[in-house]
Amino acid sequence: MNKLERLLWVVIACFTWLIGYGYAQTALRPPDQSHVSFILAKDMNWEGTGGQRHVNLVGDPAKPGLYIRLAKWLAGNYSRPHFHDIERYFYVVSGAWWVSSSTKYDPATTYPMTTGTFVTHHANTVHFDGANPKEDGVILEIGVGPMKSASCSDTPTPAPCK
Repeated sequence: MNKLERLLWVVIACFTWLIGYGYAQTALRPPDQSHVSFILAKDMNWEGTGGQRHVNLVGDPAKPGLYIRLAKWLAGNYSRPHFHDIERYFYVVSGAWWVSSSTKYDPATTYPMTTGTFVTHHANTVHFDGANPKEDGVILEIGVGPMKSASCSDTPTPAPCK
């Protein structure tokens, strides 16, 4: 193969690579947000204080209508016995979410809902939940607001807590 043939093959190889590179760059463009909206994980605004953080993905539990949010229970944090006036649905996204139906706060009574588990909290029934000291638990929460909560430590003691 002479120098001219080699040069021709190098030019063809470079041209082919440039076409492939250009196609790959075009294929990686995000979809039009007016057609497919999304929030990248790095852009999620986790809110909250204490042992839980959350991101409202759709709606808001305090407002009328469907809401979907991610909730992250930080390791070693639990709610206290309480109930809600609506049915709520959960999918454990990562880690484990520890749940109890006891009216008495005792983390030893919690049961691990591991990654991939689907959970329903029935309206006006007592529960408490959180994450064990070893790992965070992330859950996807779905419900129809507005959601109201009451604590079993309220005075007078709410009926579901008795």
